[in-house]
Amino acid sequence: MESRTQDIIRQTVIIASASFMLIAAAVGSGAFGGTSVDELQDGALSAQGSYLAPAGPAFSIWSLIYLGLIAYTVWQALPPQRADERQRAVGGWVAATMVLNGLWLVTAQFLTLVLTWIVIALLLATIARVIVLLGRFPAKNLADRILTDGANGLHFGWVTIATVANITAWLTQTVPSSWGDQAEVWAVAVLVVVLVIGAASAWFTGRIAPALATAWGLAWLAVGRLTGEPESTTTAITAIIVAVLLVVAGVVAVLRGRASAGASARA
Repeated sequence: MESRTQDIIRQTVIIASASFMLIAAAVGSGAFGGTSVDELQDGALSAQGSYLAPAGPAFSIWSLIYLGLIAYTVWQALPPQRADERQRAVGGWVAATMVLNGLWLVTAQFLTLVLTWIVIALLLATIARVIVLLGRFPAKNLADRILTDGANGLHFGWVTIATVANITAWLTQTVPSSWGDQAEVWAVAVLVVVLVIGAASAWFTGRIAPALATAWGLAWLAVGRLTGEPESTTTAITAIIVAVLLVVAGVVAVLRGRASAGASARA
């Protein structure tokens, strides 16, 4: 009886967290009369805010992420998922990611730039925890794979590049202007770190969703540096190379996972 009550509480908390995320996103994005995202923090978070800011169309992926998280919220609330060990392991963490997701936009709208990158860094760490846990508990069916792994994988992949852009925007506003001479060097170095994180995620989870989301952001980052300000061909080319390598890593990881599953089935 106690486990059943805890399971219902978990499902309810996830529903409440998703509701908070959507309301906070609407408030934080200026849907109810606030400042638009492009103008938040004096434009620091816009597509022109730093060398590592993706071009505007990249942010359309949020619609897919929100849709995936909403679908996951509904699915996990159904009775068959109530006592599922996988959902018991990740449910609380997923709820935390939704709360932090909403808090980021509220922070950007009403608080300071430094707090935005602290919140998004916490969000990234929390989603990383979700991804690690999902790797320990295999998906039980296609719906689980799409809604749990897919939605949270896309969230993780996009927040990876969003965190980089957010922290870089803060540094751009904070460090001495003389540091700008080395901006391309730092941009390339950070993109290499993104490659390592993305490839490691694909390899250890066998999922392609995180790699695809990060590659999407990198592709639009390249567009931004080739067609907008600040212009940087070096950063753009590096971003394209990293995006391609991440997709390749994701495909290899998926094929590796299927091969391992096939070998286990034959054993």
